[in-house]
Amino acid sequence: MKTLKDAKIGETVTVIKLHGEGAVKRRIMDMGLTKHTPVHVIKVAPLGDPIEVTVRNYQLSIRKADAEMVEVE
Repeated sequence: MKTLKDAKIGETVTVIKLHGEGAVKRRIMDMGLTKHTPVHVIKVAPLGDPIEVTVRNYQLSIRKADAEMVEVE
């Protein structure tokens, strides 16, 4: 299983499934990370947290812990 955290800089991936429950899953969905959405990884902070991505034509910084809950292909 590949997660958004595993995606490399410059790579474009597609969201397959969201893991997590309740408010955490809802927050990730509210950020625009829903099924079949393409996500482009722009950069990763020097210590690996957060990850900056482009999703639905806007830039989003997402924590590594949240990125692990997003399964991609």
